[in-house]
Amino acid sequence: MSNSDIFKDKTLLITGGTGSFGNAVAERFLDSNINEIRILSRDEKKQDDMRKKYKDKKIKFYIGDVRDYNSVNNAMIGVDYIFHSAALKQVPSCEFHPMEAVKTNILGTDNVLEAAIQNKVKKVVCLSTDKAVYPINAMGISKALMEKVIVAKSRNSNTTIICGTRYGNVMASRGSVIPLFTNQIISGKPITITNPDMTRFMMTLDEAVELVLFAFSKGEPGDIFVQKSPAATISVLVKALTQLLDKSNHQVKIIGTRHGEKKYEVLLSKEEMAQAEDLGDYYRVPPDLRDLNYGKYLDKGQTKFNDSQEYNSDNTKRLNPAEMRDLLLKLDTLVEIQKGNLTATFQE
Repeated sequence: MSNSDIFKDKTLLITGGTGSFGNAVAERFLDSNINEIRILSRDEKKQDDMRKKYKDKKIKFYIGDVRDYNSVNNAMIGVDYIFHSAALKQVPSCEFHPMEAVKTNILGTDNVLEAAIQNKVKKVVCLSTDKAVYPINAMGISKALMEKVIVAKSRNSNTTIICGTRYGNVMASRGSVIPLFTNQIISGKPITITNPDMTRFMMTLDEAVELVLFAFSKGEPGDIFVQKSPAATISVLVKALTQLLDKSNHQVKIIGTRHGEKKYEVLLSKEEMAQAEDLGDYYRVPPDLRDLNYGKYLDKGQTKFNDSQEYNSDNTKRLNPAEMRDLLLKLDTLVEIQKGNLTATFQE
C-alpha cells in the first residue's frame, strides 16, 4: 500500500503544525487525496500566515495547546492519523526553564496520546531528537522521557498504533544554525560559532518528511525510526556556506559552548544498535517489551550488547566542503539568496 493510499479520504492532525515540520508535512499532502489536514497550535499569528499562504480548504486550523487535554481532545474528534511535532526544542531556553520543557514535551505528549487512544485514532507518529540519546540537557532529557511515554502508551493501546521518529539536525528548520549563519552573513555580522570541531547530522526537510511517511506506513507499536544521515563539522558547514554566498573571508567569531551543548550527537545508543533492524535507508528500534518480572534478566545477560557501537555524528559518513555545498543547494531559500533575491529570507 502506498502512502497516498493510506491517507485517501482520511483526516490528519498535525500538532505544532505551524512550525517547519508542520508546514513541510502539510505541503506534501495538499496535492494528495487526503480529505483534511488539521493544524493545532497556540500561535494564531503563524496560523493566519499559514492560512494566507496556502488558501486551501483542506487545511483547518485549531487554536490550542498540547498542555491542555481538552483543546487536544476537541481537535482530535474524527481524526485518523496524527503527526505530533509540538515541542519546546531550543536547548538554551529549556536549560533555563526545564519545567516548561516537562509540561510541553512530556505531559503534552501524554495528553496527545491519551486523547488519540480515546478517539480511536489509527496511528500516531511522534517527533523526537538525537538529543534524547544519552541526554545531557533539559531538552534532551524531556524528549527521552517523551520516548518512554510513547513506548508505555503503545503497550496499553489495542486500537491506536503509536511510534516515533528521531532526527538529527534538519537543515534550515526554525531555530537551526543555517538560517542564523546565513542571516549573519547577509547583515554583515560575524558568524558566531560555539565550537568549530562539533559535528552534527545533516538532513533536508524533505528527507525528514519521508521518514515520517515511512513511519506511518511501516511503524508498529513502540517503534522508533532513524534515518541514516551524513554529518559535518561546524567549520565545514561554515566554509561551504560562505563559499556559496561568495563571502569566503567573512568574519567568524568563536563564542564557546552554550548551555547543554554536545560536541557530537548520537542517533542510536550502543544498546539500541544491538537490537536495531537495518532497513536500508533507515534503522528501526523495536520497543523493549519486557514486563516487570525482571528475574529472567538478572540471571542471564545479553552478550550482544558487548560488541555494539553507538551511531553518532562522529562515526557516520563525514561530509567535506564540496559535499556540504551540494547538500545546501537543496535548500530553495538559500539558492534564491545566492542568486541575489533580497526578499528571500530564512525564519530563525
